[in-house]
Amino acid sequence: MYLEDVYQGGGEFMDNSDLWTNILAKIKKETNSLSYQTWFEDTKLYSLEKGVAKILVPYALHKDHLANNYKKLITSCFIEEIGETVELEFVIKEDLDTTPEEENQSQNDIKEKNIYENNVFESNLNKKYTFENFIVGNSNRFAHAAALAVAEKPGETYNPLFIYGNSGLGKTHLMHAIGNYIAKHSNKKVLYVTSETFVSEFVEITKKQGNKSNFEYIDFFKQKYRNIDVLIIDDIQFLAGATESQKEFFHTFNNLYGENKQIIISSDRSPNDLKVFEDRLRTRFSWGLPVNIYPPDFELKMAILKKRIVGEQVTKEIPEQVIEYMASNIGTDIRQLEGSVNRLMAYSTMMCAEIDLNLAIEALKDYVNAGYSEKNDVSRIQKIVADYFKVSIEDLKSKKRNADIAFPRQIAMYLCRKLTEESFPKIGIEFGGKDHSTVMHSCEKIELEIKTNKQFAETIEKLEKDISN
Repeated sequence: MYLEDVYQGGGEFMDNSDLWTNILAKIKKETNSLSYQTWFEDTKLYSLEKGVAKILVPYALHKDHLANNYKKLITSCFIEEIGETVELEFVIKEDLDTTPEEENQSQNDIKEKNIYENNVFESNLNKKYTFENFIVGNSNRFAHAAALAVAEKPGETYNPLFIYGNSGLGKTHLMHAIGNYIAKHSNKKVLYVTSETFVSEFVEITKKQGNKSNFEYIDFFKQKYRNIDVLIIDDIQFLAGATESQKEFFHTFNNLYGENKQIIISSDRSPNDLKVFEDRLRTRFSWGLPVNIYPPDFELKMAILKKRIVGEQVTKEIPEQVIEYMASNIGTDIRQLEGSVNRLMAYSTMMCAEIDLNLAIEALKDYVNAGYSEKNDVSRIQKIVADYFKVSIEDLKSKKRNADIAFPRQIAMYLCRKLTEESFPKIGIEFGGKDHSTVMHSCEKIELEIKTNKQFAETIEKLEKDISN
């Protein structure tokens, strides 16, 4: 019988809905969010009788994938919940309530058409990320303006839009804001995905090679990524090393670009810094407009903190002095800045104390330490190089071009590039707003000098040791 009750013990019974909810909760803890959302979120326990659990899944693709990859996990969850093993049967709606003859005919019908043709389109956009709640400052003003221009005229202005910068600076927020704006003001189809999703879906297709219905999966994949008006793909750097996925993305890019469909890409580094990508793909990333989001300055961090405080409807007053302390001492990751407000409020509540500077220093000491470490030692490198060559840090950041300043500056830039994960543009900013090409030239010059001058190479090695200690 369907919706069969399952005995819980203690005289209580649990219907299939509650049972499956409990099992999904266990599965969610054992899988990452992407896998859970893709393969489990839209499933149901259709029936449980005679030791057979029929699990209703949305598409035939799910049947094979769950059976091949998650059968053991699901079975163990059933054992934990009901105390006995079950046989799993994954079904789609077309499989239910049919005779064997009807089922065979149904399968033949499915193979004669694209079973994904009438799928409900999912944009994957997060509605909470909009232009209205994106806080604009000097460090992100240009990126914000470019994003809004693309949102107003997708496919016409800056295609592709390539947004890059360190993690936690608002790239994803801007991308969703573009998508939400387009979806609200037009009937264009917008798709947001991470590069991890793109790779996993492409790999899934390659696993189907040799399967008679493989064309269905290929067709579904191509329709998903090419039959749209706006493709937003996050963290493109994770395509590095995925050679076949890069090739497929190259063809997807060409298809969309050729039809004037808008492409929006984000990365933690500039197109020029994606050295592991094919040249033809990196070149295309620069066809439109690459824009950098820089770390927030003090004023922007103050605005972000105040916005967060208002948004959290904080009941306790946070003095301006405390907000200034947070903006001055916590790193540039916006998520960490926002999290520090929650941390401060929770600490104040648990300690039954009013918020003042001393309480903030105690509550946020872990955040402050993390903030300093997030600077990736650029300032430390500058200080060590400046001390070694007996110049000031201000000299390294200045526009002075005399050799006794310019050469140490080039060395410091080279060491920053080698020993940190900062991009050329970001290093340029740390040295008084130098252009990224200046940083690149400095690194190339120092690399050449190291190869040709043994004594100089020893000097660089000594500086590296001093920085690492």
